[in-house]
Amino acid sequence: MIKKEMIAMLLAGGQGSRLGVLTSKVAKPAVSFGGKYRIIDFPLSNCINSGIDTVGVLTQYQPLRLNTHIGIGIPWDLDRNVGGVTVLPPYEKSGNSEWYTGTANAIYQNMTYMEMFNPDYVLILSGDHIYKMDYEVMLDFHKANKADVTIAAMPVPYEEAKRFGILITDENRQINDFEEKPENPRSNLASMGIYIFNWKTLKKALIAKAEQPALDFGKHVIPFCHEKGARLFAYEYNGYWKDVGTLNSYWEANMELIDIVPEFNLYEEYWRIYTKNNAIPPQYISSESVVERSIIGEGTEIYGKVYNSVIGCNVVIGPDAVVSDSIIMNNAVIHEKCQLNKSIVAENTVIGAGCVLGAFEEAENETDPHIYTHGLVTVGEDSVVPENIRVGKNCVISGETEASDYEDGILASGKSLIKNGEQV
Repeated sequence: MIKKEMIAMLLAGGQGSRLGVLTSKVAKPAVSFGGKYRIIDFPLSNCINSGIDTVGVLTQYQPLRLNTHIGIGIPWDLDRNVGGVTVLPPYEKSGNSEWYTGTANAIYQNMTYMEMFNPDYVLILSGDHIYKMDYEVMLDFHKANKADVTIAAMPVPYEEAKRFGILITDENRQINDFEEKPENPRSNLASMGIYIFNWKTLKKALIAKAEQPALDFGKHVIPFCHEKGARLFAYEYNGYWKDVGTLNSYWEANMELIDIVPEFNLYEEYWRIYTKNNAIPPQYISSESVVERSIIGEGTEIYGKVYNSVIGCNVVIGPDAVVSDSIIMNNAVIHEKCQLNKSIVAENTVIGAGCVLGAFEEAENETDPHIYTHGLVTVGEDSVVPENIRVGKNCVISGETEASDYEDGILASGKSLIKNGEQV
């Protein structure tokens, strides 16, 4: 039998519904980030930088782009004969076909995969966070404390603590209690959803709780381990960590990359972020263009003005167009004389000449006020906005729209325009 000290199980099946139309055609971990990356590149790069060479990626929702992106793991040096990266979708068993119903249920359904490596430890990761972490240091902490389970945690402001699973620890960081999204938190140490389990402890808990519907780590597995007297410890992390689960946090995390001194640095030699690199030419910046404090992906052609923005690969920004405080994803075309402000334009989208995105006074979104907020304009993948359209703030557009879809050439602030039966 192959023997691995620690293997990683990366949960990448989430729909990410709070990202609205950005995830109508693609799983959240496969959403573009930082010009040339996808969100899943960050935990995968952390694995290889931490010396973990066996990673199971659990997919479910809209997995095609994720599977294509990961391939056999070459960019992360995870194309191994033994171990490497394995994509693990739900599959049909002899009696029934079963979707993954919860984070721990997904892991339970892949017990055979984990057994193959007979690991001492299993690292459980989420595929939708932006951060750099050396999991080897966390494993050293786990061993030093003779822990059965170690949970990565970070201090958060008390007023935000009610949004997280909160850990209550003693002075040695041993966990005495935990509360899921408490109204009056007793601690500000928030679980990051990153766990190291002793394999025997994990296996026992998963088998014991297997029948639990929507089996979840925070709600079921960890409380079970605690009840059975397992040693639980909190590993405190104080670096940059961002859950890009909402449109605003996704926009903010991209904008933080272009700060004068970015808190999260993509350019560090010793902790590289790896991704699938397509063979595309370098970017072209014309003599009439202006580019200030922006990330510009390969193959992009800029003829207009770009300020404080993150521009993906193979994007075209036409003459006299002005793009500011925006995210433009791969293969988008912004035609001449457009003005885009605080806009998120998804892949393969065309914005017609003379359009203005981010106009007018702000108004609450009519269909999903909890998703389309903070004055952002969001345009979904493969969309078309015809020329000379003025779009307000907190708007969403998805699909191939035509001039007749806009009254007097305007989409007022807070309006949603979803075509072709697309789901938000």
